[in-house]
Amino acid sequence: MTDATDRKNALKELEQQHAVLSTQLETAPDAILLVDAERRILSCNRRFIDLWKVPAKLLKAGQDEALQELLASRQSDPLAYTAWVKRLYEEQAEVRGDEMLLKDGRIVECHSAPLLQKAGTKRKQHLGRAWYFRDVTQRRRAMEALEMAASVQRAIGDAVIIAGPDNLILAVNPAFTQITGYPAEQVIGKSIMLLAGSHQDRHAYARITRSVLDKGFWRGEVWNRRKSGEEHLEWMEIYSVADERGEVQHRVILFSDIADQKLSEETLLRQTNYDPLTELPNRRLFLDRLKQEVKKVHREGLMLALLFIDLDRFKEVNDTLGHKLGDQLLVEAARRISASVRESDTAARLGGDEFAVILSEMADPSSVDRIVESILHTLIAPFQIGNEKIYLSASIGITLYPNDATRIDDLLKHADQALYVAKNAGRNCSSYFTTTLQQAAEARMRLSNDLRGALEDNQFRVYYQPIIELATGSVHKAEALIRWQPPELGMVSPATFIPLAEDMRMIIEIGDWVFKEAAREAKLLRDTHHPNFQISVNKSPVQFNNDDILYKGWFDHLAKLDLPGASISIEITEGLLLASAAKVTDRLIEFSRAGIQVSLDDFGTGYSSLSYLKKFDIDYLKIDQTFVRDLEDDANDKALCEAIIAVAHKLGLKVIAEGVETEGQRKFLAAAHCDYAQGYLFAKPLPAAEFEAYLARLRG
Repeated sequence: MTDATDRKNALKELEQQHAVLSTQLETAPDAILLVDAERRILSCNRRFIDLWKVPAKLLKAGQDEALQELLASRQSDPLAYTAWVKRLYEEQAEVRGDEMLLKDGRIVECHSAPLLQKAGTKRKQHLGRAWYFRDVTQRRRAMEALEMAASVQRAIGDAVIIAGPDNLILAVNPAFTQITGYPAEQVIGKSIMLLAGSHQDRHAYARITRSVLDKGFWRGEVWNRRKSGEEHLEWMEIYSVADERGEVQHRVILFSDIADQKLSEETLLRQTNYDPLTELPNRRLFLDRLKQEVKKVHREGLMLALLFIDLDRFKEVNDTLGHKLGDQLLVEAARRISASVRESDTAARLGGDEFAVILSEMADPSSVDRIVESILHTLIAPFQIGNEKIYLSASIGITLYPNDATRIDDLLKHADQALYVAKNAGRNCSSYFTTTLQQAAEARMRLSNDLRGALEDNQFRVYYQPIIELATGSVHKAEALIRWQPPELGMVSPATFIPLAEDMRMIIEIGDWVFKEAAREAKLLRDTHHPNFQISVNKSPVQFNNDDILYKGWFDHLAKLDLPGASISIEITEGLLLASAAKVTDRLIEFSRAGIQVSLDDFGTGYSSLSYLKKFDIDYLKIDQTFVRDLEDDANDKALCEAIIAVAHKLGLKVIAEGVETEGQRKFLAAAHCDYAQGYLFAKPLPAAEFEAYLARLRG
């Protein structure tokens, strides 16, 4: 009799709770679902139906199990959600603020708790369960954006001043006090001219004021004075903030100590990404580069080799001669390994006597063999460390992408397994994870034979892709791109034959031909389309490092065509700058003297070139298409592109974005003040005649 009474009271209480809650459902800000103890749907509001897109027939059926299956299908991880719901019901557990990621990218916050019989009854019963859901996507994205902005602000250490239209200081941030030495209370209400240094040209302030009044912004270098009287050079940006009527309400002034910032950036870069002993990339930077290189070769359809290198019996040497000599030995071994690979490759120290090498964009496995043999050969030569002559060798494990694996973890595992085999084979040798080399070697030999006669047989063509000025939409630049179409093979990808041409040293002759073809086309387009038309020509590192190339012949060729140096732009890669070879520096100086501009291609895919931008005479940065591709959806890519553009402009460089394919990408880049863009949105690379017709159509 007691149980029946309790149950009757429980049901009555549930009905009362349901009645109260039902009146609140439709006005509640959350999506709400109520179920009873038998998991029958009691009620839900319109927000719940809209959030989860629940069909009417499912609600009519009234079964929570079926409804939860629907909710699970909306999750990015349906199995995890199903297990989570099962646990809640089994344990009668309560959750507060759990977040779930949906397949469509939304983030939903969930609160759920069992409905219990009120206190005072002889025995508490579970009456059902209440579910509360809230779409927090915008809130989360906003928080992430704020966190990113705060992180950037902290990282660069910029001082911020908020001033009124009368240039009186209204507020400053902590970085302002740190840089200037002025506490906030000593400057608020004072003129910003309080910071003006005596080194600054007084007329400069008038020019700054005119720019701010006319354009609404100004940026540049100024001399400012700290509270101590010390004067220092700063980078400053001033922005006017106006109301809807166009009247200036206040100005935002940002500045940073340039010297301190550069020193901090370089120090942080070294500490975070480089091994302090050998100065090679550490494990962290190595893994980052491996991920980037895998993406790149996958996109271009090439091969990548990963080498794991272990110094044979290094521990014995270290224990015998001491850690000091052991460290010197590691430094010399690192130097020899680095000298054995290409400038575009990555040699890293993973720890102890373990090294790794990423051989990216390999044409075929035989190229890998040559580099591996070079490493083994250079490491077996005796090391002279102080008064000690030390004999060493190495074992190398090799794995290939995509032949052996496509996942990073699998590549690392396979390289380690191959290294183990090499060490067990007697050391001073290498081992592949697989043995599928013969077919690739034969294909390379056939391609090499075809390539030898390609130039003589007129099999090459130069295609041109327009480079659009984003501010005006005009076209007075283009990139020259070589194409090879053997009669029997059809079109061969440049990513395949250019590395092969470099290995065969044919790239020098081919590059000279491309330069002259581009110069001829530039002459034609300057006469017919635009008097300042410029064509960009890609230059291989092999060409830069070759003593036989007489670049003065290029200059003479331009003179014969009555062309200025500015009619041609030379495109080089980041790896060339990172090498910082004397020949590279000399070549860039020669180009600058001749009026030929230089573009840094694929910018952003490297890790160390930022500090070299002021060192070398560079005119353009080309943002790699990997950062442009996801601009519309990826907040990180947006931030990176904006940062690259800002840094380039601060250094007086123009920016070209590659791989622009959508209108959304174009609009974002234009809003970010990117100077130029190229990509399939505007035009694919075209043969000379088609490109000329394309320009003619633009002229109308």
